[in-house]
Amino acid sequence: MEFFEIPFFDDDFYKMCVRFLINFIALTALVKGCYYAFSKKADYLFTFYLVGTVVFFLCFTLKKYEIDLGLALGLFAIFGILRYRTDPLKVREMTYLFIVIGLSVINALSNKKMSYIEILTANAVVILMAYYLDRYWSRQSRQRTASKDVLYQSLDYIKPDQHELLKKDLEDKLGFEILKVEIGQIDFEKETVKVKIRYKKQL
Repeated sequence: MEFFEIPFFDDDFYKMCVRFLINFIALTALVKGCYYAFSKKADYLFTFYLVGTVVFFLCFTLKKYEIDLGLALGLFAIFGILRYRTDPLKVREMTYLFIVIGLSVINALSNKKMSYIEILTANAVVILMAYYLDRYWSRQSRQRTASKDVLYQSLDYIKPDQHELLKKDLEDKLGFEILKVEIGQIDFEKETVKVKIRYKKQL
């Protein structure tokens, strides 16, 4: 049965459902099991899930046009250009976004030459690598450093080109080496600024 030369149903529906289930499980393992488990940041969960879902259905829908490789490269290029300029992402979030897009493309565009075992293995390897690297390497880095929020009662050094002076002043007042300074909320009325500092732990 067709409506306006479009079939009402075909066997690809079952394939799409199975592939989407695999993709959703992979996204959940990556986003909730790796990213959120270690960062505890819920800000990008919405983005990761929806980007992964839309990319999957976009790739699966356009798959029949035999432009698989060009489509995959084009998607990476598009998201590389966009980069969510209204809200710049850190390297870690950009990496997870890249993985989300990559897994969705793999799960949607794999053809008959690739078995489900190969698809599941590719997903599992990427997720396990992300889990291992995020859990062990990032944790080792975090164990050597710590962060603290400081209320700085001056607006003299809040300009980007004066952050080194701000860091030096905070080091003199706090008595330890500061690795990074991030400017937070600024209160011009009280002339105070919330500063997040990252510093080396005293071992």
